[in-house]
Amino acid sequence: MSARSGAATLAPMITAQALARLPGLRHGFLTRRGGVSGAPYDSLNRGLGSDDDPAAVGENRSRALARIGADGADLVTVSQVHSPNVVVVDDAWAPGEAPRADAMVTRRPGLALGILTADCAPVLLADAQAGVVGAAHAGWNGAVSGVLEAAVGAMEALGADRAAIHAAVGPCIHQPSYEVGPEFRDRFVAEDAANDRFFVPSDRPGHHRFDLPGYVAARLSALGLGAVEGSPADTCADAGRFFSYRRTTLNGGGDYGRLISIIQWAGDDT
Repeated sequence: MSARSGAATLAPMITAQALARLPGLRHGFLTRRGGVSGAPYDSLNRGLGSDDDPAAVGENRSRALARIGADGADLVTVSQVHSPNVVVVDDAWAPGEAPRADAMVTRRPGLALGILTADCAPVLLADAQAGVVGAAHAGWNGAVSGVLEAAVGAMEALGADRAAIHAAVGPCIHQPSYEVGPEFRDRFVAEDAANDRFFVPSDRPGHHRFDLPGYVAARLSALGLGAVEGSPADTCADAGRFFSYRRTTLNGGGDYGRLISIIQWAGDDT
């Protein structure tokens, strides 16, 4: 299907006030609704790495762009590997040539940056004064390895001022759904004893529940950004609105869809 047909059906999405109030900016955390994919991806799956029909994924991506008001824009995604790697995007790359990274930044108007998730935290960032935007995939490994700090540093290299950067952490797995083993908690506490505040005991002896969005927001706040906003939405607990790797695994496994979060510096076009 064409991007034009996608514009006719606007998929549900979540926005952040920290970003919505910035002039010249378009963004959105898209839910799983409003797409064309069949089971088990029902329905707005944007994951090219899934076993879904590529034509359906392409249509879903077009619908996602249309929903944020960026119909027909170049949508750039990376091959996400749970790393601290960040790339500066000047032009969209050809299909199959996406770099292995977990964050992108750009100062090119009109270019849309997209992050795919299915429980990890999508983070969208913008300095509207400098016209610089960024997007990061912050799973626990990428977050603890410094992907957020790397993204902010790359934005500064393009002219952004961290005190003017507004950041939004999108829907992701929340603490009640995120049980982890003792070695997981030990790694975080060994890095910084204060990280113990992101864990609470679970029902199983020796296990805890981890506050991923709280940890991500704390790392962002420590950078001295202008604003940091979170989302109350738990991807694992809300099967009606979100894809979730953990929920799929707990239900016996199989393939699963990917959510997309998009940010675009549109400048005077908004």
